[in-house]
Amino acid sequence: MTNHVVLYEPLMPANTGNIARTCAGTNTVLDLIEPLGFQIDNKKMKRAGLDYWDKVEVHMHDDLNAFLKTLGPDDEMYLISKFSSKNYSEVDYTDKNKNYYFVFGKETTGLPETFMREYYDRNLRIPMSDNIRCYNLSNSVAMVLLEALRQQGFPNMEITHHYENDKLKDDYDRPERYERNLGENK
Repeated sequence: MTNHVVLYEPLMPANTGNIARTCAGTNTVLDLIEPLGFQIDNKKMKRAGLDYWDKVEVHMHDDLNAFLKTLGPDDEMYLISKFSSKNYSEVDYTDKNKNYYFVFGKETTGLPETFMREYYDRNLRIPMSDNIRCYNLSNSVAMVLLEALRQQGFPNMEITHHYENDKLKDDYDRPERYERNLGENK
């Protein structure tokens, strides 16, 4: 099972850089569908991804049709859109025999309407209030991807980690510190 974040014609280098960093931290493949609104070596994108670009598996696709041709018969593709009525957390992402592709649209116009209609049953929504038009693209990717990874048990990821200069290392041997009732007045 492999998770893929797919960005359809992304425009903002900082969003793509942040998403690449999330992909590096979660062992997720990043698929970029051209045309991009920036050069792949854009300084803003590299700065947002910091020094993690060499830890991300990136697949470039000439267009949407070229991307679709790479999908296998058992792959699951989901289109993330504010126009869907199905919540992204209602889907089961745990089949180990499938690869999961989460497709996100261009920051300004989203995904093409004809594409969304063709795959109507694959459209998922992130709940939000009507106070905003949409969430930031990199935040949307993180929400959906982390839900899939949570369901999958965070494969190949450290759930906990102890650092040499760990700010909490003295507390690991004293679990009673975490058992306090936080509502108590002391």
